[in-house]
Amino acid sequence: METLYLDNSPIAYYIDDTANKEWLVFIHAAFVDRRMFEKQFDYFSGKYNLLAVDILGHGNSIHTRKGDSIDKMSDWLNRIFQKHNIPAAHFVGVSLGSVFIQDFANKYENKVLSLSCFGGYDINNFDIKRQNANSKAQMKMMIKALFSIKSFAKSNKKISAYTDEAQTAFYNLNIEFPKKSFMYMSGLQKLVNKYPKRQRQYELLVGCGEHDIPMEIEIVNEWAEYENCDKIIFKGAGHCVNMDTPQDFNTSLEKFLQKCNK
Repeated sequence: METLYLDNSPIAYYIDDTANKEWLVFIHAAFVDRRMFEKQFDYFSGKYNLLAVDILGHGNSIHTRKGDSIDKMSDWLNRIFQKHNIPAAHFVGVSLGSVFIQDFANKYENKVLSLSCFGGYDINNFDIKRQNANSKAQMKMMIKALFSIKSFAKSNKKISAYTDEAQTAFYNLNIEFPKKSFMYMSGLQKLVNKYPKRQRQYELLVGCGEHDIPMEIEIVNEWAEYENCDKIIFKGAGHCVNMDTPQDFNTSLEKFLQKCNK
């Protein structure tokens, strides 16, 4: 995939437009970067035009300036759409990535063909108690990272992935995360419960791994029930399902995308 940079922004993004077909956008989890989707890029190349973005403070999106904040991600993504004449796309987000694709859909619904959210939650309907518990857990992890990124990555890989192969891959990406980038994570609160819950005009898929934390499985089950949308609980997977069970993830996602085009 070609590496590009968005003008007047810190954002690095990656494009494979060789398919000359519909677009498929990937947004990664926290503390890693677009490389967590390498097996998805290999599988979907030639089937869809592909776009992946490094979230602010992650990967190559680290050359920040005063005033840059993580809540601008959807607007930066829209500028990428404008620059490359992308009319609309299917979106795939894992964990933190699912937050940003939902925020984009809140602002630019006409540019969304479908959303696939894995290891995430409904940002327009997130329970305040769960939100507080999630914030406390994140704070503990961040404090640990301030002392040692390696120690943080070692603990984080067990939370983020289930298989040995996926844990190793996640760790190797996580140790590259700059400590200074933690400051941008606080901006996430601006995106939660900002917009009212409403009827979606596109297809929605939600999911997680069977070995994810119980609260996440509960959230996904509840979300699928009140949205009446597609749901997948991946066997043999933890939080980052695309890394734990890439083959099952790829074929399941492709099946959903084909359904959206019928």
